[in-house]
Amino acid sequence: MKNSDAQNQRIAKMTFASVYPLYVEKVEKKGRTREELDQVIKWLTDFDQKKLQELIKEDVTFETFFQRASLHPNARLISGVICGVRVEEIENPLTQQVRYLDKLVDELAKGKKMEKILRES
Repeated sequence: MKNSDAQNQRIAKMTFASVYPLYVEKVEKKGRTREELDQVIKWLTDFDQKKLQELIKEDVTFETFFQRASLHPNARLISGVICGVRVEEIENPLTQQVRYLDKLVDELAKGKKMEKILRES
């Protein structure tokens, strides 16, 4: 799936710090916890709580966030629709990584079991 260059640039320049509180609000509204959210983010990026807080304080863009991340080898198993687009069909690597994160947050908010979210067979 091809996103416009403008849309890809907009996603790349968004700051993680501006989106993280929205993720927290979304999962907590559905009865999940910030700790579970952080666990999902750690699985995808290998950032622990301390590193996440540093990145938030540094106000990094998603581009920088994912440049510094070590994406989980099973991230490619993340599939489904987010924002009307199948994540596995997104051509821009950074946009796909951001949408992977969005998809995991959605799954957490929808009450999916952690083993399934973390693609632990």
